[in-house]
Amino acid sequence: MGKKFLILNGPNLNLLGKREPGVYGHESYESLCAMIQAYAKEHNSTATCFQSNHEGALIDQIHAADGVFDAIIINPGAYTHYSYAIFDAIQAVDTPAFEVHISNIQARESFRSVSVTAPACVGQIYGLGFEGYLRAMDFFLKGGQ
Repeated sequence: MGKKFLILNGPNLNLLGKREPGVYGHESYESLCAMIQAYAKEHNSTATCFQSNHEGALIDQIHAADGVFDAIIINPGAYTHYSYAIFDAIQAVDTPAFEVHISNIQARESFRSVSVTAPACVGQIYGLGFEGYLRAMDFFLKGGQ
């Protein structure tokens, strides 16, 4: 039986391919979603992608995921470093979340190495580019909770 994934992406990820291609690559947000959805389909699963530059919209999606999705894959973007509201939202629902970052957050500015949202998640992957999303999906596809 497949899984239902909610893929959440935070601020500025809609600018993938344009924003700092040396850090985030040349592929667009649309190509990221297409890759994730194709991978889900290969594994008899579904993936719904949602991106917002607004914290409240991401929180609303987390709340709505409860009982609807099997797992959340979240790249909170800059909210990673200061959004206790997203941390609280992840903890408030029964849907497990896995944090993903395209770049190596440990090798960038010092403030990026601190994630206040990761402790609410079952895991964190960073520095694998788009592939990180697939590895997070694999965690759940292989029975991780």
